[in-house]
Amino acid sequence: MNIDEIVKEANKAKIKLMGLSTEIKNRALEAVAKNIEKNKEKIYEANKKDLECAATLVESGKITKATYGRLKLDENKMRDMIQGIYDVIKLEDPVNKTLFARELDDKLILKKVTTPIGVLGIIFEARPDVISQISSLAIKSGNAVILKGGSEANNTNAAIFEIITEALNYVEGFPKNAVNLVFSHDDIKEMLSKDGYIDLIIPRGSNKLVKYIQENTKIPVLGHASGICHIFVDKSADFDMAKKICIDAKIQYPTACNAVETILIHKDFAHQNDLKAALKEANIEVIENPEEFGVEYSDTILNIKVVEGLNEAIEHINTFGSHHTDSIITNDNENAEIFMNNVDSAGVFKNASTRFSDGFRYGFGAEVGISTNKTHARGPVGLDGLCIYKYKLEGHGQTVKEYAAGEKTFKHKDL
Repeated sequence: MNIDEIVKEANKAKIKLMGLSTEIKNRALEAVAKNIEKNKEKIYEANKKDLECAATLVESGKITKATYGRLKLDENKMRDMIQGIYDVIKLEDPVNKTLFARELDDKLILKKVTTPIGVLGIIFEARPDVISQISSLAIKSGNAVILKGGSEANNTNAAIFEIITEALNYVEGFPKNAVNLVFSHDDIKEMLSKDGYIDLIIPRGSNKLVKYIQENTKIPVLGHASGICHIFVDKSADFDMAKKICIDAKIQYPTACNAVETILIHKDFAHQNDLKAALKEANIEVIENPEEFGVEYSDTILNIKVVEGLNEAIEHINTFGSHHTDSIITNDNENAEIFMNNVDSAGVFKNASTRFSDGFRYGFGAEVGISTNKTHARGPVGLDGLCIYKYKLEGHGQTVKEYAAGEKTFKHKDL
């Protein structure tokens, strides 16, 4: 099918998905998990082909080592892929949850109820495990999905998609074309033009990709352009804690969007030099007072800046950060409260690594991405972020005329 046919078929599927029972959705997810487990070797073989091609792209400078690392599917990622699907099965169905109920008047009941968004367009680079993550979340939340992965992962993406589709085709009651995959680079431009068919675009990739998508579509976009995360080491911080957290936030997975890029140190923190030395011993390149703070290194490189105090740290983060995830290390509860209330980010932590900003670690089962948006969904977006709401009003023949004329008055009683 071409892109026009795909979006039309996905819209047909979304109508059926909206009313799908939890039982059918969970059976579909279990079938997908089992089929991925059954066909692991097929996925590894496809991934091996992609890695061989990607190695030459790294040598020619067409893709980065970080991209190559994201592309690789090893046993750990495969295990997490499969377990992530089972975790989603265990989660409560997010559809048709009553957010509030209000009696407007006798036998006139208003309810605010969750409902799927509709058709999701997911555009991502590398990370072929994204397909199973997002497909499982889309299925559980009752959304149809159109996926477009990077060309560097075409073989792996195709293998995983084929395995998912094969599994879903055998699930009675599950609609066809609920999960779709496109391959052509031109399909991105086409997807971005389908504002009458695609309800939400979610990009996962480089700053360049996300900005291009944001600037070239009328469809709402959920995501983040960059991950400029900070840690502020307050003067009362415990040195051992600061050392452990700062190293983890950079070293544990340097290419992640929630890895720390800048550490701000209070001028009166007694262990400034010890902390810098510990970072260097951990094979981190430390840049003190760089000219540019708005850089996402995606590597074992860190900016260090000494600040006068809490207020300067907050101002720096709100100025140079990307509103993703920022953390304070402190033993001063008052400073922690001020920091967490005044830093304008989707995730604000106290005495914890920024790497905890993740849907799996939050118990969401998986995530479609991390959003720095101020509307609809923010932070790691899991099942709840893939639902919107509608208002359902149940009456018994009431009309507005009586209320407008003052013959009746509203009760507005919350139930």
